[in-house]
Amino acid sequence: MTARAVLLPYGDTALIVELADLGQVLALHEAVTERRQGGGVLGLLDVVPAARTLLLVADTPADLPRLRDHVGALLRAWQPPEPGAPIPSDGPTVRIPVRYNGPDLADVAGLTGLSPAEVVEAHTGQPWTVGFGGFAPGFSYLVGGDPRLEVPRRAEPRTRVPAGAVGLAGPFSGIYPRSSPGGWQVIGETDVVLWDVDRDPPALLQPGASVQFVDATTSGGVP
Repeated sequence: MTARAVLLPYGDTALIVELADLGQVLALHEAVTERRQGGGVLGLLDVVPAARTLLLVADTPADLPRLRDHVGALLRAWQPPEPGAPIPSDGPTVRIPVRYNGPDLADVAGLTGLSPAEVVEAHTGQPWTVGFGGFAPGFSYLVGGDPRLEVPRRAEPRTRVPAGAVGLAGPFSGIYPRSSPGGWQVIGETDVVLWDVDRDPPALLQPGASVQFVDATTSGGVP
C-alpha cells in the first residue's frame, strides 16, 4: 500500500511534503507544476525537490493559508506511484559530452569489476534523471543510471575538484558546477556550463529532465 504524503508547516512562508522516496517527490513536483501552470495552485513562489521531501514556498506569509488549502486539495486527489517504482524521466533531454579521463576511473573500474571502457559504456549507456539539486548552485543529483556504477565516495575527499568534473557516489552521478572540495569518484570532465546567472533558469539541469552523457574522450570534447 502506498504511504500517504505528509504535509507540514515550514516556517511562516513555506510548507514541506514528506514522501516515501524520490520517485514520489518527482511525481508530485510534476503534478504541482502542472496544476500551478493551470492556475490551480495560487500563492506559490517556488518548488524545491529533495530526496524525500518537496518544499513549497509561498509568495508571502499572507499567501500561506491559501497555498496550504490548494496543496491539500491536490494531495487528496493525487495518486502517487508505489515506493520503489522506476523513476520516470519525462522532461527534456540534455546531452553532456564528457572526456572520460578522470583520476578515479581506474578505481571505479576496480570497485565495480568492470574495465575502464565498460565503466564509460555503462555511464553513457542509458539516460540519467535529474532528481534534485544541492551542494552548490547548479549541482544536480542524477539517478536512474546503470546500477553497476554504484560506488562509495572516496575515503579521503579532495580539497579541490575542478569545475566540470563528472563523478559518481552511491547511486548518484553529478557534475561539479564550480571548483570546490569534494569526495565523489571523478571519472571525467565536461565543458558544459551548469550554472549561469544570465540564463533563465540559471541551472542547466532541472528536476525531472533526462541527462544523456556522451563519450567525447577521443574527439576533443565534441560528441
